[in-house]
Amino acid sequence: MTQEGFIILAAVAWNDAVGALGVLAILGSYLLLLLGRLRQESIAYSAINAVGAGLIALSLLVDFNAWALTVEVAWFAISLVGIARAWRAKRGTNSQAGNSGTTR
Repeated sequence: MTQEGFIILAAVAWNDAVGALGVLAILGSYLLLLLGRLRQESIAYSAINAVGAGLIALSLLVDFNAWALTVEVAWFAISLVGIARAWRAKRGTNSQAGNSGTTR
């Protein structure tokens, strides 16, 4: 990388870099979903969205915007619901496989 490239990177505020990573995470997970590389019901899809929303929310604490923060907090909470549902579904599948024909 050239010296000019380092100067440009150094000029980016940490909160802008964190917010950009969050945006890339959310857009990347959506792209992977559309390409069939992630399933909507997977823990990974919701986890990536939660991390992305959290990073964007963190960046908004420096350059505050109430409505944008509201969206990110809601996105994070909804992603947690997705993680919980995927985890319960996975746990249910694993426990059913472990029972293999036994009844309660």
